[in-house]
Amino acid sequence: MIRAAALLAVIVGPLAARAADCTITIGVIFELTGTTGEYGQAAAKSVEMALRDLNDAGGVRGCRLVTDTMDSQGQPTVAVDAANQLVQLKKVPVLIGSIVSATTIPILTSVTGPARIVQMSPAASSPKLTSLARDGKTNGMFFRMITSDALQGSAAAKCALDHGMRRLAVVYVNDDFGAGLYAEFARAFKALGGVIVASVPYQARQASYASEVTAALDAPADGLYLISTPVDGAAIARAWISQGGPRRFLLNDGMNSAAFIASVGAKYLNEAYGTSSGTNPTASTRYFQDQYPAFAHIDPNSPAADRAYDAGAIIGLALAAAGSTQSAAIRAAIYRVTDPKGSVIHAGKDEFSRGLELLREGKPIRYEGVIGPVSFDASGDISGPFRLWKISGGAVTTIGEMSADDVSAVKQRIGG
Repeated sequence: MIRAAALLAVIVGPLAARAADCTITIGVIFELTGTTGEYGQAAAKSVEMALRDLNDAGGVRGCRLVTDTMDSQGQPTVAVDAANQLVQLKKVPVLIGSIVSATTIPILTSVTGPARIVQMSPAASSPKLTSLARDGKTNGMFFRMITSDALQGSAAAKCALDHGMRRLAVVYVNDDFGAGLYAEFARAFKALGGVIVASVPYQARQASYASEVTAALDAPADGLYLISTPVDGAAIARAWISQGGPRRFLLNDGMNSAAFIASVGAKYLNEAYGTSSGTNPTASTRYFQDQYPAFAHIDPNSPAADRAYDAGAIIGLALAAAGSTQSAAIRAAIYRVTDPKGSVIHAGKDEFSRGLELLREGKPIRYEGVIGPVSFDASGDISGPFRLWKISGGAVTTIGEMSADDVSAVKQRIGG
């Protein structure tokens, strides 16, 4: 009996040690500092939480999922350098990142696309990403957890008109995100009867935006559509207010920010409205809202936090379903773990345990995440509702929703 136990220890010991040492590293690039650092820090903690839950559920084929997280600083050149380190040197099988289109696109076109490595962004919304996919520039390896600004532009146009803002000045950040969203908004807004009295691009991280605001105030407007980030956006909004602009604002999704409100002053923003890619609440939504604050010490409603958890969950589940770290297998597995005909699972250790068991049995699953059930099209895009919100008393409150069908109806009305 003693000899049998000793022999078992000899056999099991090395296997257990190897399992404990087995890790699969996921590359992560987010804006941890700079004007969008608030988003990236929240997203990084979300990915960590998703992988913790998967590891607690047993991991992937006995291996722990870990992250190698790098800071893009919001700079395209820094982002590409980080991606090269992760993909070319460290050989990660998949990359999550980044948060904004201005860094996501160069990572995709310079690194992950040519290398045929799966890349998933929680929140890059530029329509250019769809165009790149349709033109074959992504090799089918790009996915995102947010709706394209081709849809947000239409939602924002209708939101502005619904709140009596028919003549708008627009100030937008002059990058892939800002220029893309402005173009889609302008097309929809004009088609629906709105008038853009001034459109002023700006370069990020300026010391002052007084000249841009002066140009935006060149003609009478009902308000300002500000397509920006919290740091730059606060400086622009303060300049707009100090120069006598009307205190009515339309804001893009990333301006749903406590830092923006505090920097501008809540009393100036009581007629500020916004649109954000919305959610279809599920059991995952409730789980995330309950558990994320204790894990991250960050508001679970922080922009990109919910979608980043789902990105981590889908990538982790796909690695399990793929049975491999080969990118082609991971890509195919992403569709398998979001299969509309698969068994529904939600977020958290217990649900992931059930999902991993189903995958081991060769069965498809449908992960219904924090933002709701999603399906990816051939371009890696999702569709979904838009949340309509307002700043009131210093807080962001939801005032309505535009369903995916509502947005499609607007698109059809303006000619697709």
